[in-house]
Formats: sequence, C-alpha cells, structure tokens
Amino acid sequence: MPSFASMPRFARMLADGMRERGHQVEMWAPKASLFDLPVKGSAKKWLGYIDQYLLFPAEVRKRLKKTPPDTLFVFTDNALGPWVPLVADRPHVIHCHDFMAQRSALGLIPENPTSWSGQQYQRLIREGYSKGKHFISVSEKTKMELNSLLPTPPITSAVVYNGLSKDLVPYDCAEARAALSKKTGLDLGQGYLLHVGGNQWYKNRLGVIEIYTAWRSISQSKEPLLLIGGPLTPAMSKVQAESPFKDDIHVISGVEDKYVHLAYAGASAFLFPSIAEGFGWPIAEAMAAGSLVITTGEAPMTEVAGEAGFLIPRRPHNDSQTTPWAREAAEVVEKVVNLPAAERRAAIEAGLANIARFNSKNALDRIEEIYKSIVK
Repeated sequence: MPSFASMPRFARMLADGMRERGHQVEMWAPKASLFDLPVKGSAKKWLGYIDQYLLFPAEVRKRLKKTPPDTLFVFTDNALGPWVPLVADRPHVIHCHDFMAQRSALGLIPENPTSWSGQQYQRLIREGYSKGKHFISVSEKTKMELNSLLPTPPITSAVVYNGLSKDLVPYDCAEARAALSKKTGLDLGQGYLLHVGGNQWYKNRLGVIEIYTAWRSISQSKEPLLLIGGPLTPAMSKVQAESPFKDDIHVISGVEDKYVHLAYAGASAFLFPSIAEGFGWPIAEAMAAGSLVITTGEAPMTEVAGEAGFLIPRRPHNDSQTTPWAREAAEVVEKVVNLPAAERRAAIEAGLANIARFNSKNALDRIEEIYKSIVK
C-alpha cells in the first residue's frame, strides 16, 4: 500500500523486485476522486481527506473480502499508519524510513517545532502503525526509534539497509569535473565542495553555507561550493549574501541524475552535516562515486559512513554557538581537501569497501525472506 504522495521510487523497487522473484504484486493507493473536482481553497484539502480516510478504507474493506488469506500487505512507509488497522489481523509488514516527524511532534527535536494540528496528525499515524506486528527499518537508528514509540514490542523488528543503484560507480575525477563544468558553465577544473539535498530543516543546508564561509576564511583554496537541490530559502539566501565568498556559492537545480553522479565523482569533498536522517542515503551515493564524505558524527550518519567518513559535530540548536561549530568543521574540511594523494586514494578505497554493504540484490533477497517468514 504505497502512499500516492511519497516514496514512489521505493514502492516501485519493492514491487519490481518481488515480481522478478515470482510473486504476484498489486499496488493499492487512495484515488484522487473528489480532490480532482473543480473546487478551490480549503474545501479541496478536505475533499482530499475524504478520498484518503473515508473512500479508500471503504474500498479496501470491499477488496479484502476477495483477497486470499495468505496475502501479505506491505506498507512502504510508516507514515501510512492510519491504514494499518484495516489489515492488522492479516499478514502485514511496515517499512520504516525515519521518525523525525513523529519525534518532532513529541517535542523531542527542538529544531523542528510542530503545530497543534501537526501533532494530532502524527498521533493518528502513530496510533495506526502501533497496531502493526511486523516492521522492517532502514537503519539501526530507525529501529531503535521505532521500538521506543511502540507501546509493546512487535513480533518482527528487522533492519535491512537500502540497496545502491548499479549506476553509481567511481568515475574519472577530471572527466567528471570537465563534464559538469560544461553543463553548469562554471570553472570546476580545480575541484569544489558539494552538498546534495533539499531545504528540509534536517538537511542543514544553512550549516553547509556556514561551514564553507568558515573554511574559506582559513584556507588558501578558492574552490567553489555547489549546492545541488532547489532554490535557497530566504533565510539561507540571507546567509549566502552575507558571506564574503557569496560569488563562489552556486545553487544548481533541476539536473538529471547522471549529473548528480558526476558531481559526486568530481568533488574535492562531499559535505553532509545533517542534523538528523533516517538513513543518510547521499553518504553511500557519494562514496560509491569515489567521493570523500564529511558528515555528522551521530547515528545514522555514522552507521552509513562506517569507518570511511570524516566526522564533524552536530550543528548546535543555539545560534550563538554556530560560529565555533562552523570553524571546527572547517578545520576538518581543510584536512580532507589537502590530503596527500596516497591518503586520498586510501580513503576513497575505504569508502568503496564500506558501501559494499548496500547491495540492492542482497537487500531484496533479505526483504523477501522476511516477507515469507511473516506469511508462514
């Protein structure tokens, strides 16, 4: 039961993988029947709620009468919790990616305060997935958070890491920089720092700019910063505008996956100072492309980076403490950018060895094994 608004790629990966293994797969999701009516304003939102929480459950109950008893119902995200009670007495499994919204609603993450209505919605989700009995988490960190949120221990609580795309392989650094320079119109031949991610609070894009400014202030290097993702928020744009090195900070939006791959491969270092993650996928992607990764020294970033990452502290919630934090992180950046050639090659090889854990076929094989055990 994949969400129609989130994680479609993961849902397709599971569906295709199980079909390749000989299983019959159907994908159920709410239809935007009323939402698509020519209505504007807040009424449209409420029509969408009717689609999801009234019409879809009625359709599911009707279809369940014709569904074989050994059918396994797969929820591709824990955010689909409101629909778990519909099949809680049948074989089911819930894939868990992160609990940041849940923990924020409980006041456990000060960087992300949640409105009253948001708290009620997250409570609805939590009450739903709490009826579940079988879970697969994407990291040990996510599993730990899941178990802390459930009222009773589940029957199954497993961890299966995501699998990397086979397209993510090391690429010649000079060629990658040349191709990306041509694509962007920037001179990237001498290298650059890179961040890939959106404006979500936990991605800490603001912190990336702060680190870059602090690094340029202590370094002889003039390598630019590439921020691959959507346009900056007004707050981020303000910090960029105040940087003495603002002209070397470039936001690149709407690029195809192959250019993101090239950006990883050509980077002098990949900056990923996230405040929180469910898994931290870009860490593995960057290492697979042959990039050196600088990330936050907390789970699950450390879980994904293993011994191959270069770690910095988590950005403080108190803004008065961010300047020393950025300076400390900048010293790590300076070290990584100036690694001797032999040490750099060794660090890249360590990253490649580390990401061998994230194998798509192995992940699907393990998921299938868990699915079968639940049905039995």
